[in-house]
Amino acid sequence: MTSTKVLDYFASLVADDDAIPLTETALAIAQDAYPDLDLQAELASLDVLALRLKRRIAEGTAAIQRLRLLNHFFYRDLGFGPNANDYYDPDNSHLNVVLRQRRGIPISLAILYMELGQQIGLPLKGVSFPSHFLVRMTIPAGEVVLDPLTGETLSREQLQEMLDPYLEREGISDSTEVPLGLFLHVASHREIIARMLRNLKAIYLQESRWQRLLAVQNRLVILLPDSIEEVRDRGLAYANLECFRPALEDLEAYVQARPDAADTTQIRDRMPALRMMSRSIS
Repeated sequence: MTSTKVLDYFASLVADDDAIPLTETALAIAQDAYPDLDLQAELASLDVLALRLKRRIAEGTAAIQRLRLLNHFFYRDLGFGPNANDYYDPDNSHLNVVLRQRRGIPISLAILYMELGQQIGLPLKGVSFPSHFLVRMTIPAGEVVLDPLTGETLSREQLQEMLDPYLEREGISDSTEVPLGLFLHVASHREIIARMLRNLKAIYLQESRWQRLLAVQNRLVILLPDSIEEVRDRGLAYANLECFRPALEDLEAYVQARPDAADTTQIRDRMPALRMMSRSIS
């Protein structure tokens, strides 16, 4: 599939907020690294796993018992868990590789866990918690919040301990100023895909892998059409790849939309050189 068709396909998946197929869209991200990836085959392999799990569940089994069976199947039988040896490997965000190697990061494991859970009737939802993606489910007794790395149910005290370092970095010394519940809202499918892409963005930026970064930015611009900052970042990726015309188009769009932004002067200063380089290759 050509890069244009890949992006057109991604655009079709994320066109409607109420109908974004989370697992399929997350799998589609891997097409940038694995252009020959057969998405339907990967989805079918997940359906096979779900069928194995369904056969273990009697009709009428309570939700909390279904959750226990899912945990045993996912973490014990299938062996899913964290990639502790290389947490920043981009493949931790490529669901085809996570499915094969059974290793990932919280958000990729959560997507697979939620897919299997939803196929056995569990209303699992993602939570875009700071620094650690979580899964939650409402049961008659209240809310269950899970760590997708292990399946462990997290108490409010554990969640607060996880949140405190983030609050400190944000300059909030008294955690009572910010209720824990503010960070436990259900994330939309669009927000989950954006977080996955931004994880990859951070890795590729750190490693100066501009071609891969550009692929991620193309997806972010499609996914978040109102974010001019993602257009800016795509322009910077183009500039690093010496694609001067598209870089200029994106950066001009940014300075026009954000004339008073903190980085606008710096970007304007780069544009004469980009225009000169663009003319020199025309």
